[in-house]
Amino acid sequence: MRYGAQRASRAPSVTPAMTMVEKFRPILLRDVVGNEETISRLQVFAEQGNVPNLIIAGPPGTGKTTSILCLSRALLGASYKDAVLELNASNDRGIDVVRNKIKMFAQKKVSLPAGRHKVIILDEADSMTDGAQQALRRTMEIYSKTTRFALACNSSDKIIEPIQSRCAVLRYSKLSDAQLLERLQEVCMKESVSYTEDGMEAVIFTSQGDMRQALNNLQSTCQGFGHVNSENVFKVCDEPHPMLVKDMLQHCINSDIDAAYKIMSHLWSLGYAPQDIVGIIFRVAKTHDMPEFLKLEFIKEIGFTHMKIAEGVDSLLQMSGLLARLCHKTVSPGTSGSKN
Repeated sequence: MRYGAQRASRAPSVTPAMTMVEKFRPILLRDVVGNEETISRLQVFAEQGNVPNLIIAGPPGTGKTTSILCLSRALLGASYKDAVLELNASNDRGIDVVRNKIKMFAQKKVSLPAGRHKVIILDEADSMTDGAQQALRRTMEIYSKTTRFALACNSSDKIIEPIQSRCAVLRYSKLSDAQLLERLQEVCMKESVSYTEDGMEAVIFTSQGDMRQALNNLQSTCQGFGHVNSENVFKVCDEPHPMLVKDMLQHCINSDIDAAYKIMSHLWSLGYAPQDIVGIIFRVAKTHDMPEFLKLEFIKEIGFTHMKIAEGVDSLLQMSGLLARLCHKTVSPGTSGSKN
């Protein structure tokens, strides 16, 4: 009994399961998906060791922060944990953070490989206040011999120009469907996830080029239903099903306002926000098989309705008016492109 009690006390504690986003986060630069040209520039920095201050700008979920962490590992090796400070500027964004945390870390002495620098990573740097950014530019100058700054942001134009001029700006773009599909299939194979082709298409459709969103949607669907198909994905993501929207657009092409309105009324009764409905209508319309002149007219009307919704006119009547205008475009196809 006593021996068993000792063995039990030494048993490792159960750790919570990691999310797919963290479990499959790349460690090396070559494993980062997409943006090959930018990643190749970072690999050159890692090989030569001469890294400038960096601003990495782009949409969420494209690997900005991950790339900086991979670059830091390649540069610093065993000194990585002691020589890297990661801050999320959306939380720590005031001037006190620059004066205290950042300045103290920049002053700290760390043993580094020859020719290497400490790295300070500021995620969501475009959320920093103007005062904090003004203080940061001076700190970047003072500690330029020992420290490099890497700023990740969604929009670089929110970073003040004096900081931009001190940094090399790298641009990231959304990931393509093929890049997302390749990584998702790799994850499904390693995690033994049951999926269908339309399920993968649905995950890619809902993620819109965001790898983080794609992995989260995949994991949520897998844990919730045990099988990834299009129906389960759209239930988890709670978005209007694109097949319903496609049918609705087809009714508009056929000038059948009653059938189109039934689908719109159904989507409205399910509680979807007008912004979500219009967003899905646009994404379906731009890939729908219809004459080019008609597609241009449809997209123009969808954009006009989206503007009205953004201004606060978001009633079912407004959405029905969109359907009426789309149907009107197809009443006389030969003249709709020029008269309306």
